[in-house]
Amino acid sequence: MKAGDVVDAISKWAHVEVELNPTCDVYRSGTPDTEVSGIVTSFMATVDVIRKAIELGANMIITHEPTFFTGWDTTDWLENDAVYGQKRDLIEAHGVVIWRCHDKMHMTKPDGIYAGLLRELQWEGYRQESGAESRDINRAWADVKSAFNDYYVIPRTTVGKLAEYFKTKLQMGVVRIVGSPEMECERVGILVGGASIGLGVDEALPMKIMRTKSIDVMVCGEITEWTLCAYVNDARMLGLKKALLIIGHERSEEWGMKHMAEWLRPLVSGLPVTFVDAQEPFRYL
Repeated sequence: MKAGDVVDAISKWAHVEVELNPTCDVYRSGTPDTEVSGIVTSFMATVDVIRKAIELGANMIITHEPTFFTGWDTTDWLENDAVYGQKRDLIEAHGVVIWRCHDKMHMTKPDGIYAGLLRELQWEGYRQESGAESRDINRAWADVKSAFNDYYVIPRTTVGKLAEYFKTKLQMGVVRIVGSPEMECERVGILVGGASIGLGVDEALPMKIMRTKSIDVMVCGEITEWTLCAYVNDARMLGLKKALLIIGHERSEEWGMKHMAEWLRPLVSGLPVTFVDAQEPFRYL
């Protein structure tokens, strides 16, 4: 089976069979004509992930996020850069095909990244689908996905206990909190990856979702300290019932790629498919 056949199978599974333009779902190395010996799925094709793929005998990596450090994986600015050069040499020396699956993962119904996270948390039964009250958000940002507007009603707990749950389920050493750990909560929003920074429309998404859905706690990936973080922090200072859990971009999105390996296996004619955790990039001292 060729790399192009694998990509076609994913596109059909995602019901996205037309060419997206523009899209970041492109080959970062290799060609569609490469015969595939095995596949690795991961949040990001880090050097360690590439080395693990080589060790496994897999010559195709399907990554959710960029390989070369910018959103569109542009490399013209990296000429004579040692990090880029050595990483590229590693990839080329072992004939590794890297194909990014970002847009298609978020365009599936349900969103493939959210579906993986909810499965990892065992929260599928808590999901409340977005309704008419989210239309003002959709008008403000036309590309917002319904998954961003969904919220979750969980058994009543405290922010501190919720943070501990996320630490355990998502294998984290640290979860940052804005708000009181003792605050009781049951209505939770989730904005994976960069959605919690508004994706270019600061006022349109995070704070409006918290207000329109009466969210107690927003769980998010990326954070801008003067937008959603400031909103929740001021709410705390005013004695209002709001809190924020910050789990990072990677920990919020890795799980979609973990569970991608499961649904991909029957689509690729028996090729070995292995999930390799890119792992949280931070170390805490």
